Amino acid sequence: MTAAALDRGRGDLEHAKITAMGRGGNGEARVSASAGVPLHRQLYLVLHDEIARGAVGSGEALPTEQSLCTQFGVSRITVRRALADLAEAGLIERRHGVGSFVADNATARAHDPAASYMDGLRQIEFETEVEVLEFGVRAAPAAVAERLGGQRRLLQVLRLRRERITREPCMVTEVWLPEHLTETVTEPALAGTSLFELLYGAGVGIDGVDHELTAEVAGPRIANLLDTAIGAAVIRVNSVAHATGRPHHFLSVALSPSRSRVLLSQSAADFESGIGMAIAHDVRRPRV
Repeated sequence: MTAAALDRGRGDLEHAKITAMGRGGNGEARVSASAGVPLHRQLYLVLHDEIARGAVGSGEALPTEQSLCTQFGVSRITVRRALADLAEAGLIERRHGVGSFVADNATARAHDPAASYMDGLRQIEFETEVEVLEFGVRAAPAAVAERLGGQRRLLQVLRLRRERITREPCMVTEVWLPEHLTETVTEPALAGTSLFELLYGAGVGIDGVDHELTAEVAGPRIANLLDTAIGAAVIRVNSVAHATGRPHHFLSVALSPSRSRVLLSQSAADFESGIGMAIAHDVRRPRV
């Protein structure tokens, strides 16, 4: 094989790799300035996903910086910031003058449930589109008010997230917030920004979050929103966020187990001490 033919073969392989990497189910590039997430972060998430699913194996080279610029329509600065984030996460090795290569065990690290919670939120924002279904100040249900220390008039927001490419419903979220946040947590802002970023911008520092995972059957409303059958299994995650040592807001998330799963992680010290996870048996048995 001549040198020219070898170069053509390498070029064809490079083109095939970046074409597969940059395309979603509808054949369009998955990086967009209108996605509400910085371009370098979007490119990071695309490459992260490809490494996680093994599309680019350990030791294999990523496409060149110029190839990524051309494929995704972004600047070299954007590409370099994305690659720097991947290297910082331990997913790639950057070799000066040679290129970027997938690190050993990168696939396992990409699936690490202990990865940044905020990274997970950013990935959800990038991969999904959100629709605000209900928004307004109203009386909270007694169970919610009790968890928030007796607050009754709260700002309620119901949102549906759909997968950006397939439009498949992913999750239904309902949050109950202090009434005074209505000027910060607005309906237009919630359509493009995560709740935690809005709260952070309002000076709300979250001290911690208590999560409760349960299973339930889908009622008519949730079944309709998640495009599943009435009576189908649903994962429910209820969370109480604390700020300045007091309950601040209540968040409830409904997920279909056929499309989603919940990952928990504990360090060895947490496991030994029981911190971070507990199992409660409170099944109501009829009295004899």
